[in-house]
Amino acid sequence: MSAPTTPPVSTKTPPKQPHLVRRFSLLPATALNMTNMIGVGPFITIPLLMTALGGPQAMLGWIVALVIVICDGMVWSELGAAMPGSGGSFHYLREAFGRERFGRLMAFLFVWQFVLSGPLEIASGYIGFADYASYIWKGLTRTGVIALVTVVGLVNIALLYRRIHSIVKITVSLWVGTLITVLAVIVTGATHFDPHIAFDFPPGAFTFSLGFFLGLGAASRIGIYDYLGYYDVCYIGDEVRDPGRVIPRSILISTAAVAVIYFGINLSIIGVVPWREFVPAAAHPESNFVVSVFMEKIYGSRIATIFTLLILWTAFGSVFALLLGYSRIPFAAAQSGYFFRAFGRLHPTKDFPYISLLVLGVISIVAGFFSLGTVIDALIVTRILVQFMGQAFGLILLRRQAPDMPRPYRMWLYPLPALVALVGWIFVFATTQLVVILFGVGVLALGCLAFLLWSWNTKRWPFGLQETTS
Repeated sequence: MSAPTTPPVSTKTPPKQPHLVRRFSLLPATALNMTNMIGVGPFITIPLLMTALGGPQAMLGWIVALVIVICDGMVWSELGAAMPGSGGSFHYLREAFGRERFGRLMAFLFVWQFVLSGPLEIASGYIGFADYASYIWKGLTRTGVIALVTVVGLVNIALLYRRIHSIVKITVSLWVGTLITVLAVIVTGATHFDPHIAFDFPPGAFTFSLGFFLGLGAASRIGIYDYLGYYDVCYIGDEVRDPGRVIPRSILISTAAVAVIYFGINLSIIGVVPWREFVPAAAHPESNFVVSVFMEKIYGSRIATIFTLLILWTAFGSVFALLLGYSRIPFAAAQSGYFFRAFGRLHPTKDFPYISLLVLGVISIVAGFFSLGTVIDALIVTRILVQFMGQAFGLILLRRQAPDMPRPYRMWLYPLPALVALVGWIFVFATTQLVVILFGVGVLALGCLAFLLWSWNTKRWPFGLQETTS
C-alpha cells in the first residue's frame, strides 16, 4: 500500500485585490480643489448675486458664504485626515452615527441625495459652458444648447476614462488655464476699475428687514454654490499621498486663494460694467456671458471672443474635477455594501471605477438640459440637510465617542467652527423658497422610505442586525 501523497503546493501568486493608487500630492490636490471651486461659477452667477439684493451690497453674501465655508472646511479637514478614503462623506457619516445602526441610515441618505445633487452640480458647469458659448455661437437655439451639453459631457467622460497618473497631469493643466483666466479678469479690472460704478448703491441698500435677510440668504446660497469644491480632495482620499497632511492643507490653501480670487473677480466686473445693465438677470440676456461683455467694453469683440474661449476652458476644468471626485462616491458605497455591486468595480486594466464614472456622467448630461437657477437651488437644498449639517453633528459625536481616534489634524478652536457652520447652514436653508425646501424635505422622506424597504429586504437594521460587508 503506497503512502498517502501530500497535495501539491501551488506556486502561483494569489491575485492582487483591486486598489486605488495614491498619486495626488499637495500640488495636484490643491489644483483639483481650486479647479472645482473656481470653474465657471463666478462668471455665471454674478448677475444672479446682484439680483438677490438688487445692487453691489449683495457682496455681503460672499462674506457670509466665506465664513460658513471656512468653518465647514475645518470639519472636512479633521474628518478627511482621520478617515481618508474614497467616498468622503459616506465614510464620515457612517462612522460618526454608528456603522450598523443610524450610521447606515445617514450613509444611505447621503448616497441617495448624492445621486441627484452630484450630477446637478456637474450639470451647472455644462449649462455655464453653453451660456458662454452663445457669445461666440450667435443665435444658439435650445436644440443647439442640448447638443452642446451632450458633446461636452461625453468628452469629459472620455478624458476621465483612463489611469489616474494621466488624470493628475490633466488636472494640473486645467488648473493652470483656470488661473490664467481669472488673473486676466482681475488685472484688467484693476487697471480699469471705477469705484463710482462699483459702489453705486441703490437707495435703502442696507435697510435691515425681512426682505433684506431673505435676499442675503439668496446671495449666500449663490456664494456657497461658487465655493463648492473646497472638499473635493476628500472624495479621492484613497488616491492622496500622506492624506493626514495633504487633505487639510489643500482645503485651507484652496479656500483662502479662491476667496481672494472671487472678490477680485466680482469687484473687477462691477467696477467696469454697471450692475444695472445686467440686473435683474432674467430681463437681460447678456447676463449669461457678463464677463465677455466686460472684456468687450475694454478691448473689443475680438479679444472678448478669445477670452470667452479661456472661460470655456475654465468651465470644462471644473466639470472635469467634479466628475473625477464624485465618481468615487458610489464606488466606495458599493464596496461597503450600500449601493449596487456593479458600482464597486474597477476597470480591469486601468484601475478606476468605470461603472460609477459612466453612470454619473450620463445623468449629469441629462441634468444639463434644465435651467441654471433650478439646478443650483435643487443641489444646495438637497445637500445641506444630510451632508453638511450631518457632518458637523458627526464631528462632535466622534470627538465624544472616539476621543482616542488618531487625528492628524484637529479643528482649531473646537467646537466653535462646527457650531458656526451649523448655524450658517440653517440660515441658508431657512431663507430658501418654500417650494425648494419642500422639494429637499420630500427627497429626504423618499430616501428614508427607500432605506426602510431596502433594510426590510436585506434583513438589516432596523429589521435585523446583519453586518455590512465592510
